[in-house]
Order: sequence, then structure tokens, then C-alpha cells
Amino acid sequence: MAVRKAVVPGTFDPITSGHLEIIERAHAVFDELVVGVASSWSKRGTGTLFTLEERCELAKEATAHLKGVQVLPFEGMLIDFVRGQDAQAIVKGLRAMTDFENEFQMAAINWRLDAQVETMFIMASPDHMYLSSSAVKEIAHLQGPLFGLVPANVEEPLRMKYS
Repeated sequence: MAVRKAVVPGTFDPITSGHLEIIERAHAVFDELVVGVASSWSKRGTGTLFTLEERCELAKEATAHLKGVQVLPFEGMLIDFVRGQDAQAIVKGLRAMTDFENEFQMAAINWRLDAQVETMFIMASPDHMYLSSSAVKEIAHLQGPLFGLVPANVEEPLRMKYS
């Protein structure tokens, strides 16, 4: 039987409890999972709070309890990264209709580029539907509580960025 392998891509700036939930749920479906940490060319104008290396390290620490999960950085087109990993699917989390519209368009483009790679969506649980890296960064900047919003290993590095 073939190994079922998927890529969960994102900027993960920083990885949140919502991201981790999607990764854990995808882990239950696939034999192997690659968390692809994007260099984030689309956010270069605003930049990322954490470097690519920092984002990868935080994601590795947060997913260390999951056997068969690998965290890798990538640049360029997602579909090329997915092919390079010999993965059959891309897994994306959805929170709201605005996520759906954007992700639906990206899924259609990826299908056009390689119809052999499926895009699968996992709906965020109600506990995490409101959660985004941007909201977490704003809360951290304002010295608000982060418990439950980010994995335990992320809280201190996030606080340090705003101290």
C-alpha cells in the first residue's frame, strides 16, 4: 500500500494553537506530513516577525510529539515544493468564508498546475475559528494573555519580540 503523504503549508508567523490543531487532525489522516514553512514572499512588504529559521524551529518544537511529521522551509511555488516531497495532497485549514474564497482560488490554480495533487480542507474547530497569527501578534504586542492561543513553546519567544 502506498504511503499517504501531505503538505500543510503556511507562514506560521508564529505557529498558533489553530495551526497545530489542523496539523494534528491532518496527522490522523495521512501516514506522513510535511509542515511547509513558507519564506512568505507575499508578506515581504510588511515582513514577518520571526525569521524563516525561527518559524521552522518553533513549528518543529510544537509538532515534536507527532510521529511522521517533518517541518521544512520552502521558497517558490507551493506545488513545486509538494512535488519535491512526493506528496499527494495539500492540507489547508479554513476558519471563515473569507478563508474559503482565497483558498478555493489557490486550490484551483494548484489543480491547474498539477491535477495529481489534491487540496483538502479541514475546518477549524469553534475553539480556533477566530484565531490568526495577526491577532496573536497584536495581543502579544499589547501584553495580553496568550495561554491557549499558541503552543507553550511559542509564548516566551513571542513575548521577547515585543519586549
